[in-house]
Amino acid sequence: MMTQLPIPAHFDPSQVGEVWRVPYQARAVEAADWAVQHGIVAAADDAQRICLLAIDVQNTFCIPGSELFVGGRSGVGAVEDNRRLCRFLYENLGRITDIAVTLDTHTAMQIFHSIFWVNGAGEYPGAMTMISLADVEQGVWMVNPAIAPQLSGGNVAQLQSYALHYVRSLDESGQFPLTIWPYHSMLGGVGHALVAAVEEACFFHAIARGRQTRFEIKGSNPLTENYSVLQPEVMTDQTQRAIAQKNSALIDWLLEFDAVIVAGQAKSHCVAWTVDNLLSEIQMRDPKLAQRVYLLEDCTSPVVVPEVVDFTESADEAYARFAAAGMQVVKTTEPMELWLR
Repeated sequence: MMTQLPIPAHFDPSQVGEVWRVPYQARAVEAADWAVQHGIVAAADDAQRICLLAIDVQNTFCIPGSELFVGGRSGVGAVEDNRRLCRFLYENLGRITDIAVTLDTHTAMQIFHSIFWVNGAGEYPGAMTMISLADVEQGVWMVNPAIAPQLSGGNVAQLQSYALHYVRSLDESGQFPLTIWPYHSMLGGVGHALVAAVEEACFFHAIARGRQTRFEIKGSNPLTENYSVLQPEVMTDQTQRAIAQKNSALIDWLLEFDAVIVAGQAKSHCVAWTVDNLLSEIQMRDPKLAQRVYLLEDCTSPVVVPEVVDFTESADEAYARFAAAGMQVVKTTEPMELWLR
């Protein structure tokens, strides 16, 4: 049985909620020495293959004051989650075979951003506006004609038809109404980057174990939300033409592991929907595979905007459903060898 490793001296829990530059060369030297000092073997030699899937652990969601900081009900959720996540990764460096990180990736002109929509007075919806099917049917919100050249070759009617199809699809499938999110995870911006402390831990793992971190981009399609890294919310347009597809390559890759450990932000949205999509795939292939999925409950928090929205209950309900299907809900305070099958 492999015991937990010590935490490297460079890890500073007080810096987890801050933005800074990782000193890659110094960490590379330290990681190589760390592997020798602690007898850490190459990941390719692992008898039990374990994947850590870290969802959207990015500045935009995890640094206080950022666009969509996930504070949970405590107000400091994502920072505390990432302190625990970094410790978990370092302590289990010799057991985690692969790390996959997802990167929510956006540009300005997307269906969930204000510029996509206008009302009769030409005003944009404010952040956190919920746009319902009835809103679009009744013309409360319409597509912004100024962006049609970018997204539909200038055909405003076509884009409006798609917008109606989109909110109807969300409504019929029982998903959340279309939410107008603050501009966030903007490609090329600081918010898009991984939290520095988590990036540093992933880099340290890559060098110590000879295993490249896998980066998965999601959310760049302007015509659909993409909470889950495995599947966008809407995959066809109003003519049933495909506009997006499932991430089959990642699904297949994840299901080859003996264990998949899931952490990240936010529990109510991107984490819950990714796990839900993974569970759907598992149930189609072999329901017993659900037992290989471990949800790090103390490394994720729900979206909570005081006096606006609180998704805590829906997140907890999702996790209860995942557990009922056979997935394991665990915490970093429990040694990994005690909960891994």
